[in-house]
Amino acid sequence: MSERLTIIGVGLIGGSFALALKAAGYPGEIVGCGRREAALRRAVDLGAIDRWSTDCAAAVAGADIVFLAVPMLAMRPLLEQLADALPREAIVTDAGSSKGSFVRDAAVLGNPRRVVPGHPIAGTERSGVEAAFATLFVEHRVILTPTRETGEEAVRRVTQLWEMTGAIVETTDVATHDRLLAATSHLPHLLAFGLVATLADMREQDDIFRYAAGGFRDFTRIASSDPLMWRDVCIANRDAVLEVLVRYQVDLQQLTELVRQSDGDGLLALFQRAKRARDAHLGDPGSDGR
Repeated sequence: MSERLTIIGVGLIGGSFALALKAAGYPGEIVGCGRREAALRRAVDLGAIDRWSTDCAAAVAGADIVFLAVPMLAMRPLLEQLADALPREAIVTDAGSSKGSFVRDAAVLGNPRRVVPGHPIAGTERSGVEAAFATLFVEHRVILTPTRETGEEAVRRVTQLWEMTGAIVETTDVATHDRLLAATSHLPHLLAFGLVATLADMREQDDIFRYAAGGFRDFTRIASSDPLMWRDVCIANRDAVLEVLVRYQVDLQQLTELVRQSDGDGLLALFQRAKRARDAHLGDPGSDGR
């Protein structure tokens, strides 16, 4: 498999993808592309990419696979730039959190057979190529959402790349992906950002954050994520995010009423149901929730 891979957006995800492939012995050339020359030079120094360009057309020249790791609202203008520059047989895949918006945006390429929508379920609250590391995707799921028009060979080649990183590759449809990720990823980020913003506006904010314990730090860690990226995700996956957010608002109101009424039995039942669900699906061996 000697091919040229172009990564547009060499940050945490794009940089980690490149480093993981390099560590696995990827035999092809990896070209990086982005807006900041300093970051691209650093990516070369870190061994993530072989060469770079800030010009998208130059970066994808001769590319066999193009991997897009940019904010969701940057996808459409980027794809419009690439429409005439991409080699005819180049495969295009991405790492975006919203697949419906990406599929719609990628229609501008006019070759759905070569487009493989994808989303690695991995990351940290840090950003930039300095935060990238080769083992980010090991034992983490990568969800591919090929459409009816996507070619089998394109899916196979993208799957092969992700498996080289140590990821577990699964496929589903676009709508299912966006609905599930709205619930398990997008909503938690909204809640974390929202809670920290609420506390930051309180008069006692200095004391609040000074006395914050481990549970607060754990729950709000993802509020240190890239605000631009998460703004784009919420807009790109708006319908699914709204659906789960409205559902949460209803449940939050019910929880509010339980507290207002000092309904100990109701609170206990809710907490026990939540604990059972989390322990069954996410509990750590040997923890209190075993």
